[in-house]
Amino acid sequence: MQKKLLFVTGTRADYGKLEPLAIAAQQAGFAIGFFITGMHMMRRYGETRLEVKRFPAAEFFEFVNQREGDAQEFILSKTILGFSDFVHEHRPDLVLIHGDRVEALAASIVCAMKYILSAHIEGGEVSGTIDESIRHCNTKLCATHFVSSEAARARVLALGEAPERVYHIGSPELDAHARPSGVTIEEVKARYAIPFIDYGIVIFHPVTSEADTMGAQAQALFDCLQASGRHFVVISPNNDPGTEDIFAVLERLPKERFRLIPSMRFNYFSELMKHAAVMVGNSSAGVREAPFLGLPSLDVGTRQNQRAAATSITACSVFDRATIDSFLTQHWGRRFAADMAFGSGSASERFTSILEHGNFWMHSLQKSFTD
Repeated sequence: MQKKLLFVTGTRADYGKLEPLAIAAQQAGFAIGFFITGMHMMRRYGETRLEVKRFPAAEFFEFVNQREGDAQEFILSKTILGFSDFVHEHRPDLVLIHGDRVEALAASIVCAMKYILSAHIEGGEVSGTIDESIRHCNTKLCATHFVSSEAARARVLALGEAPERVYHIGSPELDAHARPSGVTIEEVKARYAIPFIDYGIVIFHPVTSEADTMGAQAQALFDCLQASGRHFVVISPNNDPGTEDIFAVLERLPKERFRLIPSMRFNYFSELMKHAAVMVGNSSAGVREAPFLGLPSLDVGTRQNQRAAATSITACSVFDRATIDSFLTQHWGRRFAADMAFGSGSASERFTSILEHGNFWMHSLQKSFTD
């Protein structure tokens, strides 16, 4: 019988990583479904559930798991209840779970408790915040693992996972960046009303453990960017605690210099990155995708702490004005050699070849610690 794969997605970021895998799996003959929840369902963040539902010939299941301002533990508990009810009625053959968000943790808990085969995408990463702890929890809860680097694989093994359950495929979103986007930069600028010829990209998310200072951090960063005299496309932050303080700063920025966009289609975002002068902020895109594209990136603060070490990345405190100013002066418009630390853009091919091998489906759902 045709195997049913269910991808759990709560944000535009994780969908960008899951979509290439879903496309490849569908082409290989697997039935594809998406459990859509989290930020996807929220109008303030672009109601990106509509983007997910553009995926052809798939099933879609939507669940509203939060309201603006809900606490993370409340979102977690609500998502556990909703996802548990869902899989009771629609039991998939494999649940694909990405990363370190509370929606991912909820799905991992339910799959472990209900003995449903699950796969964790991009386990073994480090960042230094609560996200890292959630990611490692997902590693212990999920039955199998698709990691993005040998370093990540070593960390997953250090957590006691059996080597035969851990597959190194690379970072899936690089597959999309490695191929043509299908749109021109002129089409991107027209669709999102971007008037700038020369621009940098900024994505600055809240750090949950630093929620009380996010307003001050955002103010310090955007004061530097504004003083540079350059133009920036700003993608809205995620909805973690502290986001309201960041939005308060963003809403005061001069519109002739900063274009604020709630969210973008992934292929449009990819094309935007390919033509940007720099990338600034604390998004994983700055330490994973930007180096792959040779785009210089400024990683500010602690959110991506020690996650990558490409030569195109400059890391500093958000309050380090001298380093920020120096980066914008010295690296604006520069290009680096592509960094392949997280793969070369072939993760989806490796992913499907593993699923097509019968041994993958023979993994026991009862795990034991491997020394």
